[in-house]
Amino acid sequence: MKVLVNQLHERAQKIRLGGSEKARERHVSRGKLLARERVDSLIDPGVECIIVANDATIKGGTYYPVTVKKHLRAQEIAMQNRLPCIYLVDSGGANLPWQAEIFPDRDHFGRIFYNQAIMSSQNIAQIAVVMGSCTAGGAYVPAMADENIIVRRQGTIFLGGPPLVKAATGEEVSAEDLGGADLHCRKSGVSDYYALDDTHALHITRKIVRNLNYQKKLDVSIEPSEDPLFPADELYGIVGTNLKRNFDIREVIARIVDGSRFNEFKALYGDTLVTGFARIFGYPVGIIGNNGVLFSESAKKGAHFIQLCCQRNIPLLFLQNITGFMVGRDYEAEGIAKDGAKMVAAVACANVPKITVIIGGSYGAGNYGMCGRAYSPRFLYLWPNARVSVMGGEQAANVLATVAKDQRAREGKQVNAVFSVSLGLAEPGSSAPRTPQCSRIRAWLHLEDADCQQFGLPYALSLLLELLYWRLLVVIFQNFQENTRETQTLV
Repeated sequence: MKVLVNQLHERAQKIRLGGSEKARERHVSRGKLLARERVDSLIDPGVECIIVANDATIKGGTYYPVTVKKHLRAQEIAMQNRLPCIYLVDSGGANLPWQAEIFPDRDHFGRIFYNQAIMSSQNIAQIAVVMGSCTAGGAYVPAMADENIIVRRQGTIFLGGPPLVKAATGEEVSAEDLGGADLHCRKSGVSDYYALDDTHALHITRKIVRNLNYQKKLDVSIEPSEDPLFPADELYGIVGTNLKRNFDIREVIARIVDGSRFNEFKALYGDTLVTGFARIFGYPVGIIGNNGVLFSESAKKGAHFIQLCCQRNIPLLFLQNITGFMVGRDYEAEGIAKDGAKMVAAVACANVPKITVIIGGSYGAGNYGMCGRAYSPRFLYLWPNARVSVMGGEQAANVLATVAKDQRAREGKQVNAVFSVSLGLAEPGSSAPRTPQCSRIRAWLHLEDADCQQFGLPYALSLLLELLYWRLLVVIFQNFQENTRETQTLV
């Protein structure tokens, strides 16, 4: 496990560098801060915000399909948790060779500006800092923000850049004259603040945030936080990378909750699903964790516990290590499909915030019952050993082999050893199954909010719970208690 964590850190460190060394040097030579330097210069322990920063050292900060998804995900988090959103803009707009996968559909580039309008209608503050190019549709980012800042001789805002203007009208004009800081601050009024450089722009941004009148209100009992009684680094040995090895989820819970205190619910019933109440950094939370395959009793127990948490306005934390629901003639006869549906429905309809951490395998319908991405957890984390797929590799190979055998039998063909190897049934010299690792598919950007190192989990969860209580539970759950209006269902 430590090897996986180290590999993750190495990849993250490489990614944090941004573009190539040549691109970074060219960027800095223009008097600009790098994207992460801008973020580091902006943040402090004050107001919680969502920050979206374009990295111009990578393809000029242009938008690829995954870039759009990431931007939309940031806005989704801002809306769900009612957080101010700051855009550090330095982008050439849509990456034209990818426009078919960026521009026309519902959740493509235009959805960014749709979200901005919705956020404004919900009184969620938005601040745009134009620190470089802001071209074509991207010009609506600062235009639709509540306030925006533009950097002199560096930031530009225009619907059509100089090449397009020349092609369309024959007019030759520089980028600065067409959409620079002097034009937009002195004449058009598009920009609200004139900054001399990146540092000055970020200083102005901090002053704007100070004037948001952002107030924290707390309507929940918080107890003093305590360290777990057991060392968190023991999780490396408890979980491990062999997903076939069983471990007791209570051992994980004991290393992430305050004082290792866990008030278990229905401990003797449906024992392959562990449920109970605990606190993390003083915040109350309901925990649902897997201790094996889900049976009918486990599913009914899970649905019951979710209803309790909804009644008490307690967020849910799902610790996923699930192979799925139990299969077989006897279990089908007992109605496991219906019982499983009850748990799936309870997860979908839960009106409290949900956080999911995949600490091992996440397979099949078990992913649904344990609040996978399709069930809109507020945040979802993966540990480095996590795997997500319809079923395990060995099971998938057996299913495919059975289907293929039946098909070849109908066609009067014979199954030979070579054909079996091609299906993954038999691999000469190796007994290891071929495991599909669907959780790493690039297209599933929304699957992973982050890879989560084990012993950093309690702190990460505490930050999320803090946001949920201050920005959501107070606003939404207070309405529950006062019964003044119908509450919004957050799923």
